[in-house]
Amino acid sequence: MALTAALTIGATLAALELARLWNLPLAATIALAAAFAALPAFWGACRITARIAELHAVLGNALSAFRDGDFGLRLAVRGDRELADLKRLYNELADTVREERRELHHKEVLLDTILQRTPIAVALLNGAGRFVYSNTAARELLAEGARLNGRLLSDLELEEPVQQALQSEAETLFSFADETFHLAQRVFRIDAQPHRLLILERLTPQLRRQEVSVWKKAIRVVNHEINNTVAPISSLFHSVRRAQERPEHRHRLEEIYGLIEERLDRLASFLTSYSEFARLPEPRRERASWSGVLDAARVLYAFRLEGAPALECLMDRRQMEQVVINLVKNAHESGSPSDEIVVSIQRVGDDCVLRVLDRGRGMSEEVMRQALVPFYSTKPDGTGVGLALCNEIVEGHGGRMRLQGREGGGTIVTCWFPGALT
Repeated sequence: MALTAALTIGATLAALELARLWNLPLAATIALAAAFAALPAFWGACRITARIAELHAVLGNALSAFRDGDFGLRLAVRGDRELADLKRLYNELADTVREERRELHHKEVLLDTILQRTPIAVALLNGAGRFVYSNTAARELLAEGARLNGRLLSDLELEEPVQQALQSEAETLFSFADETFHLAQRVFRIDAQPHRLLILERLTPQLRRQEVSVWKKAIRVVNHEINNTVAPISSLFHSVRRAQERPEHRHRLEEIYGLIEERLDRLASFLTSYSEFARLPEPRRERASWSGVLDAARVLYAFRLEGAPALECLMDRRQMEQVVINLVKNAHESGSPSDEIVVSIQRVGDDCVLRVLDRGRGMSEEVMRQALVPFYSTKPDGTGVGLALCNEIVEGHGGRMRLQGREGGGTIVTCWFPGALT
């Protein structure tokens, strides 16, 4: 700009000098001065236009390369300082973006490799229900190994249980072809468009391992209990023979027979409790009042009642009596005073909520995690069936059961049951 101004002033002065030498009239002098002054301006305009054209070409090529995903284009850093700085900035930006894209690509390849090899089926659907991603396990489970990407979920020929689970759009368990599966679904947005993530996990191997583990534990418990009964009885029969051979010991026969009978009764009670757990029938849910259930339990064990015992619910009364009896019995065996054992009945929404609170020894976190597992017991004479049977009955009624520590000591057992009636 300074150069253009200097040239303009110089050209004007030169024009005025020529007009003086040529003795031109005033109008001609002005015209000549204007013509001379326009030349530097024209030169400056051409120079600016050339710079703008060069800048447009540089930015146009750079932006076109970015649009096409080509970050390898390099601009030669030359020209005046402003243009050179602009080219240098573009080169640094391209290097940064290219490196980030390279790292992102490596992560995508690693993630895809992991997902393709995992036994868990993973698939992603867009808002129209069309597959945009699927791993090997998903293709094998849903399409017998055929391609899924680009296909509509509704076009797949799926088994009825699988189809119902996928249509529910909720987390669920389902079974088909002697297999059990867990389906987790999540809906989120990608580029402002809704997408649904499907995660299908085959649970059958884990369930079979757990089943075998439970059976092994059951066999160990039964074997332990039978041995604890058979060994003393064998010893007592030996004592019977000795007493019969020696008249002076015959007065002990009644005592020995009583001990044998006691051990046999305990074994029979133990086997009966296991039999009840194994043969628990489906609940016959009928309209019943909690008052009658609680009265049946109060005959056997003392407790304090709170809440709304007159509340009615859809339940199998006989099974529910067993639940309350077992829970109150456990509260007494925990060492809690009778007046500190509270049974509460409340209505929460459409649910009946049963709570049994005590001030006994309480349970550790580990014991609480295992307490509902069949055959688990910390009691020397426990069978590990009571709480497991209660949980089985509660879940059979469509409810759920939770154990937690009570502030100040003791335990709270909470059971939720659907079907509260007015």
